[in-house]
Amino acid sequence: MEKIQFRLSGTGGQGLITAGIILGEAAVLDNKEVIQTQSYGPEARGGASKAEVIISNDEIFYPKVSVPDFLLTMSQEAAKKYGQEIKEGGIILVDSSMVSNFENPQAKIIEIPITKLAREEIGKNFVANIIALGAIVGITKIVTFESLKEAVLNRIPTGSEEINIKALELGLQWGSM
Repeated sequence: MEKIQFRLSGTGGQGLITAGIILGEAAVLDNKEVIQTQSYGPEARGGASKAEVIISNDEIFYPKVSVPDFLLTMSQEAAKKYGQEIKEGGIILVDSSMVSNFENPQAKIIEIPITKLAREEIGKNFVANIIALGAIVGITKIVTFESLKEAVLNRIPTGSEEINIKALELGLQWGSM
């Protein structure tokens, strides 16, 4: 691995900023170089938001994602706003329960019904971001599952450990298909 640039995009309130922080922390636990940034739309909840994470084995010299290698899009608005910005041959993970009719001929598109899985398999919409993280790691193998699990446990509210680990494992399973 040289350097992988991630953009996690969706709607404010979906937990994508937290997901970016967790992904970055997992990379640090795996002794990788990391830069993590985020931005919100004009409305913190409901507007487009994104978290960006750069993970590398070597020193990172520029702190912003220029064009992502990997894009997660969890809302129609985010797909419209960020969906065409991807490196040639990059990967776009689409939450197919929230985004429809998405195309980008220069990238590999992987559709997983992330929010639907959160609602129907776990019973809680708020773990969709954790399912997405599991899927990202299943697809990219960018960090070890052990480091990702530790980072999740470091960042979630006490008492929600079991449900979040179940969500993480579900995402990993879907991302590894």
